[in-house]
This record gives sequence, structure tokens and C-alpha cells, in this order.
Amino acid sequence: MTPLPITRVRWTSAVVLAALGAGTVRAGRRLRAIPVLPAVPSAATTVPRAAGWRLLTAQGVEPDAVTFLAACAHADREGLRVLDLLPADLATERALGLLRLVDPGRYRDDRLGEGRGAGFAVLVAEEVLERAGVEPGGPRPGPEELLALTRRLKEYAAGATGLAIAPALSCGPRTEATGPARAAELRAQGLPPGALAAAQLSGLALLAGVALRQGRWGAAAAGLYWLQPYLALGGPGSPLRPADLAGATAARPLRSLGAALRTAAAVARTPAGRAGGGDGSDGAGDEAARAEAYREDLAAGPGRFLEPRRADCPWCGSLRLTVRVRVPDLLQGKPGRFTLEQCGGCGHVFQNPRLSPQGLEFYYRDFYDGRGGEGAGTVFGRLGPAYRARARMLLPHTEPSSWLDVGTGHGHFCNAARAVWPRTRFDGLDMGDGVRAAERRGWVETGYQGQFPEFASKLAGQYEVVSMYHYLEHTREPLAELDAAAAVLAPGGFLTIEVPDPESRMARLLGPAWLPWFQPQHQHLVPATNLREALADRGFTVLAEEHGPAHQGNDFFGAVALTVTRLAPDPDRPWGPPATPRARALAHTVRAAALPCFAGAAVLDALRTAAARATDGGNAYRILARKELR
Repeated sequence: MTPLPITRVRWTSAVVLAALGAGTVRAGRRLRAIPVLPAVPSAATTVPRAAGWRLLTAQGVEPDAVTFLAACAHADREGLRVLDLLPADLATERALGLLRLVDPGRYRDDRLGEGRGAGFAVLVAEEVLERAGVEPGGPRPGPEELLALTRRLKEYAAGATGLAIAPALSCGPRTEATGPARAAELRAQGLPPGALAAAQLSGLALLAGVALRQGRWGAAAAGLYWLQPYLALGGPGSPLRPADLAGATAARPLRSLGAALRTAAAVARTPAGRAGGGDGSDGAGDEAARAEAYREDLAAGPGRFLEPRRADCPWCGSLRLTVRVRVPDLLQGKPGRFTLEQCGGCGHVFQNPRLSPQGLEFYYRDFYDGRGGEGAGTVFGRLGPAYRARARMLLPHTEPSSWLDVGTGHGHFCNAARAVWPRTRFDGLDMGDGVRAAERRGWVETGYQGQFPEFASKLAGQYEVVSMYHYLEHTREPLAELDAAAAVLAPGGFLTIEVPDPESRMARLLGPAWLPWFQPQHQHLVPATNLREALADRGFTVLAEEHGPAHQGNDFFGAVALTVTRLAPDPDRPWGPPATPRARALAHTVRAAALPCFAGAAVLDALRTAAARATDGGNAYRILARKELR
């Protein structure tokens, strides 16, 4: 029988083999980039500055004095305020998991990166603990609690958190984590245990398939997976000596399969809203209170949250209005239906009828804070390149000493922009409590909580730069917000704005599933021509306008996510009916079936982003304008 061509039979195993090889090399390189503390006293550790430090350890971990002193000396020398210590006998799979998540060469400089660690010992400056509101006394935490704490502490030491291997530190007696314990550890790190378990099972199935069907190439891929722990962590000169390295290597396929199955089973038994937060919070009690509050709010129906429909355009006053899109709440699946109308005179798109202030509170609740706060924070934390690109737009024009970010949320932009403007004072303004948290973390110097126009007279002429990044579309009166910006800026100051582009081709292609419609939160979507004219009316000169660079690569991925929410909303949402086994099964089925769609959407978004950059036409635009001297 004629053998099938290699391109039809073995390409999968070749790709798997290449991916495993790259991952093995990467893990080894990252491991050797982690600093190693001295195992014996030296000149650097005999007289350290140990005052002002606390060493937090998990249950069963007993550090010695030399390890503590060496860690203090290393942190002082490197200018660190948080230092996670990796025990030399760190378990094999835990070590490999950490090396997949963390690039030690970039970890410290990634100001928005998640705090990662081994979950056994963390050295923390006392002033960081104080700002974070952490009481170091009390019972020792478990690994999942220490992982969650490390993640939190990095927010308070964004550019001063590091990792180090402590040769004399031991994990202590440890047993293999149960499914619930492993799921809790993943949640504590902000990782989705169900999705990761599904991905691991899919990967093992793919590996088994290529090993059985694709000859030597498949066998080579399976063999590399089998030996990966020893190749990455073993060998002479390795700074880690996992106690279970031999056993974990020999039984890796079976142990990986068992761990994934146990994690998946634990996730299936735990409703999403009742998983807790990895910090000892009572998830079930929180959800019950939320559900009762939502039942009271919805007793009179969602229609009470809408104001009367207006007959004219809020931008130009034209009466020529047409419906652009009607859509339910696809962000959270809360009750209600919303209409965006477009003006035939100026092209302005606005919510009509619009939400009342009470309605805005209802639909914003549990999105950026509360139940949805962690997810929103994770999304914003991954936008570092976009934040830095916005900050770099000012480079040819000024070196600002004072910057007010309006609609700052939790201060993610200000935190990231310090990498571009390290000597600039960043202040933030927002309606939510997140601005106070940003101030405590040090992401903003001063946080103002309230409506921007209310602060216009108090802050008049105080800032060289005012930024409004994806803020103006959320406001009820965007022209009043521009007036406030003109008042707050000093003469010659700069206003920078980024908003969704309602003239994007993708808006018509995707219809209600176009993510930047973002109903019911977005009140106004302003065409670039209208914004330029409004700025000119207020004494601004537009210096730069960017469309392609402002594009957010989420058109297709967002469309899939919104469609999934529409077909199978979260069965445990507190504003919905009580969850049933059928609703949970439907949600799990739809989400599993959507995984290939998400993968395809990610590819399409990458192509779309490249096209947007090349043609300078995306789903958003940003403008930089100068307030002229008068």
C-alpha cells in the first residue's frame, strides 16, 4: 500500500514536537534567569537591613534565619518591596506551571502583570502590607491563600516585585493536591480552572492521537512530553531540586490526566458564583445577598430605568433620527432592551431612550466591581501595550509634569504610563470606588471620586494633560465633559481622547454583536468629524488623529463572546432565575461548543488588526489636541 504523503500524516506531530521543544527551552531559560539566594551567610547577609520586612509563610514551611536575612539583603539591593521565595524542592508540575506563567526577565517591569509565586513564602515590606490592608498575624495561610495574597501585593508594588530561589527553603510535607484544592489554587491566581482542565485534556488527547497514528514523529512528540520535566528542571547546575522529579517524569501522562480530570470534576460540582474568592470569603452568602437586592430592584420591571425618548439629536438638534441597532444587555444578561439611534444630520449615534442615573447604577453594578471586578481587572491588566501606545502619543509634543486621567477606573492606564513618563504626576478621576483603590496602590497620586464637571472649577488650570480614554462614550453629556476638560487644562495644555468609531465597517458587518456598541453602558458614539468640530469650538487645535493604531483587536472574539452570553447566560447570575441543572448543562455545552469559534475569531482578529494598522481604519480612534493661548 502506498504510504500517505508526510504533509498529510505527520504535520500535526511536527507542530506538536516543535511547540513542546520551544516550551522546554523556554522553561529552562526562565528557570536560570531567576536569582538564587546564597545558601550560607556572606558579607551581603551578615548585617542586612531586616527591619521593616515581614516573611509570610504557608502552613508547614519553616524558613531559617539565613534565608530570611538573605532575602532581606537581596530585596534591599534590588529595590524590591515584594519578593516571592521558591523552595529548592518545589514540586515538578508546580514549578513548570509557574515558569509557563512568568518570564523573570520581564516580570518586574510589567507593571500590570499578575503577581505570581510558588505559594510557600513571600517577603513583604511592612509599608506595602499596611497600604494593602493586610494583617500579618493570625493563622498561617494555605498555598491558595498565599497565591492570592501575592497576586494582590504586586498591585501595591507594581514595579518592585520579584522572584528568587531560596536553596535552604523547603516546601515541607506535601501531598498531591485534590481536585478542589487545585481548582482553588488556580482561581486564587485569576486562572479559569475549568478552561485549563479542558485544554489539558484536549492536549493529552491530541498527544495520544499523534503518538498512536503518526509513527516516529508522533512517538518523538510523546517522548518529549514525557521527558520535559527532567529536561527543563533536571541536569547539572539546575537551581531547583524537585523532590518528586523522577516520579513526576516517569508517571507524567497518567498524573497529568488524573489532575485534569479531578480539577474538571471539582469545577463541575462548584457553581461559578459560589466558588469563593480564594481569600476565605463566603461566596454563597455574597451571592444570596446580591440576588435579594436584584429581586427588589427588578420588582417594578426594567422599564423604570429608562428616561422618556427624545425627538432630537443631542449633538446638533436635528429631528432626522433612525434606529441603528436594538440589542439586549449582552454584557451581563440583565433584563432590558436598548436602542441606539443615529442622527441623519451629523451622524451622531446615541442611546434613545437613555438610561437614568438609577439605571446606570443598576447596569454598571457587578461589572467593574463586585461580582465582575476580578474579570474586569484581568482584562484591563492585559492592555499594557495599548496604554503605553496612548501615552507615547505625547512624546513629540511635550514632557508633562501633571496628568489627569478622567474615567481612570482602577488606574490601570496611569500605572502603565509610568513606564513612558516616570517623572510625571498622574492623578485620576472616576465615579467608582476603584479610584480610591488606585490611590492606595500608588497607581495615581491623587484620586478624585465624582462627576468630572463637578470638579472643573476646583481643578481649573492645574493640569498639562487631560486624558479621556474610552470615557466620553459612557457619559450622559459629552459636550459638558469637553467643557470641563477645557477648564481644567492650563493654557497650552493637551487633551487626548480615545473613543469607539461608529463609522467602522465592522459595526455594520456584525450588527448587534459588534462589541463597541457595549449596551447598555455606552450612551454616545461620536464620529471623528463631530469631535474635531466640538474641540475647535472650545479653542483646541487638533495635532494628531489616529485610527489604525487605536484599533482594539476584539471585533470577532467579542462577537462570539456576546453571542455565547445571549444563547447561554451565566446560570448563577444573581439577577436571573434560580439556576437549574438543565441551565447549567446548557451553559457548559454552549461554552464548550464555542471554543473552536473563539479560536477562529482570534485568528480573524489578528488579520483584522493587521489590516487596520495598514489602512489606518479600525474600530476606534484617538485624537490629541492643544488648548490654544488666548
